Amino acid sequence: MSLFKRSVVSEILSHAGVVVSTLLVVWLSVLLVRLLGEAAAGAIGADVVVGLATFSSITALPVILSVSLFIAVLTTVTRNFRESEMVVWFASGLSLRDWIGPVLRVAVPFAVVIAVLTLTASPWAYRQISEYRQRYEQRSDLSKVAAGQFIETSGGERVFFTEEPRGPDEELGNIIARVIDGEWVSLITAESARIQDEANGDRFLVLSEGHRYDLQPGKPIFRLVDFDRYGVRLESDAEQSSPEAVRARAEQSIKARPTLALLNDDTDTARSQVMWRLAMPLAALNLALLAIPLGAVNPRLGRSGDILIAGLVGLLYMNLINLSRGWIGGGKLDFYIGVWLVHALFAGLMAYMMWRKLQVRAPRRRGLRRRAG
Repeated sequence: MSLFKRSVVSEILSHAGVVVSTLLVVWLSVLLVRLLGEAAAGAIGADVVVGLATFSSITALPVILSVSLFIAVLTTVTRNFRESEMVVWFASGLSLRDWIGPVLRVAVPFAVVIAVLTLTASPWAYRQISEYRQRYEQRSDLSKVAAGQFIETSGGERVFFTEEPRGPDEELGNIIARVIDGEWVSLITAESARIQDEANGDRFLVLSEGHRYDLQPGKPIFRLVDFDRYGVRLESDAEQSSPEAVRARAEQSIKARPTLALLNDDTDTARSQVMWRLAMPLAALNLALLAIPLGAVNPRLGRSGDILIAGLVGLLYMNLINLSRGWIGGGKLDFYIGVWLVHALFAGLMAYMMWRKLQVRAPRRRGLRRRAG
C-alpha cells in the first residue's frame, strides 16, 4: 500500500474512532436519563436499566456507525484541502479519484459490520428488550413497589406507598393507598398487605387491619370504614393498555423478528423492515463515497457553508430512507423499487459531483489593452 493510501486510511480510522465514541457517549447519556426517568416512575425496574441500555445501544449502532463513517471521511478530505496537503498529492500525479480506493478500504468493513448488526444483532437486541419489559409488566402493581417509593397505576387513579415488612410472613409492611373510583376518592391505610391469586386468574391486594376514608370532593359526604381484611383487585395489563402502547408494542415486535422470518412474511410491514435493514449498509457505502466530493473544498473560502451542505445531504439521505420505508409499509411504493431507488439517486449524485470536481477549467485569457498614442 502506498504512503498516500496508508495515511488516508489511518486518518479516517482515527477520526471514525473519535466520532463513534463521542456519538455513543451522547446516545448513552440521553438513553440513561430516559430509562432512569421510567424507573423512577415505576414503568421499568431499576435492576433492568443497565441491560436495557446495553441492548438499546446495539440497536442504535448501525446509524451511529454510518454517520461516523460519513463524518470521518468528510473531515479527512476537508482537512487535506484546508491545509494544502492535496497540492502535494496532486503534484505527485494523484487526483481526487485516487481517494475512492482508500475510502472503500475503510467503508467496506464498516458496511459488513453494519449489515451484521441490522440483519442479526439488532433483531436479537430488540427481542431481549421486549422480554425485559414483558417480564416486568407481568409482575403485579404492588410487586413493582420498592419500600419508601410512591407508584402510580391505572393512569394515576391509584397511588401506593409502602414500608418494609416487619415479619417474615408479610409481603408488604404498612401501606397507604389513594384510589379514585368515579366520584369517590378513597384513602386506605393498612398495617400489612399481600398478593392473592384467584382460580379465575384475577389478582387481589389483600390488606389487613386498616381503615378506609371515602369522600366526594365538593360535597359534604364522608364515610369511614374499619376493616380486618380488605381486597383491592389489581387490573391486568390488557385492561391498562392504551392504543399508543399497543402500536408501540406492534412496532417493537416487527423490529424484533428475525430477517428470515420477515423474508417469508408476505406483508408490506415485513417488507418495509427488510428494506430498512438492507438500506443501512448500502447507505454507509454511499455516504462514505459522497463525502469525497463534498469535502473537496476551496481552502480560500469559508468552511461553514460546505459543512452545512454536507450535513443537509446526509440528513436528506436518511430521511428519504425512512420515507421509503413508510411508503413500502403503507403499500404506496413497491418493495423492489424502494429497496434501491434512494441509493441509486445518491450514487448518481456522487458520480456527478465527482465528475465536476475532476474537470480542469482552462484559465481565462485577458487581452492586452493598447493605449492610443
